[in-house]
Amino acid sequence: MQLPKRKSEITRRLKQTEDNYLTPAKIQNLKKQLIDLEINQRPAAIKEVQRTQEMGDLSENAAYQEAKFRLRRINGKITAIEEQLKVAIPIQTQNSDTVQIGSTIVLKSEDQERTYQIVGSQETNPAQGRISHSSPLGAALLGHRVRDNISLPSGQKFIIKAIQ
Repeated sequence: MQLPKRKSEITRRLKQTEDNYLTPAKIQNLKKQLIDLEINQRPAAIKEVQRTQEMGDLSENAAYQEAKFRLRRINGKITAIEEQLKVAIPIQTQNSDTVQIGSTIVLKSEDQERTYQIVGSQETNPAQGRISHSSPLGAALLGHRVRDNISLPSGQKFIIKAIQ
């Protein structure tokens, strides 16, 4: 019989398999969020918990319960961002003649030209041209050079026009 695993152990194992590549801009954004949470939001939430605690009977004090919930949520966000920053792998953009994580690529298909940036899976936004290195297109592009032909399993074909 296998013993049940603690939630923290399962979460830690999932994070090890997670993609931790982040752009320097995303890392800076996370640091700004962390500072805001620690300096502005947490002290305000602590004051609110103290203020509502003075209202009396804690078992029936909805304002106190809500204030405690908000403080726990802020503390959870702080912990999550700190963990994310601990395991973050900064994307180094290097001038290279091959496609790498952090590269910006101009692709030409039969009917149009598209520009994509290869990023980690946490920052993908295909509408803005940011695709994951683990996506089918991103994985197919890695390691290729300008003028290489790329074929996807879906049947789409591309030619790499430029790597920036």
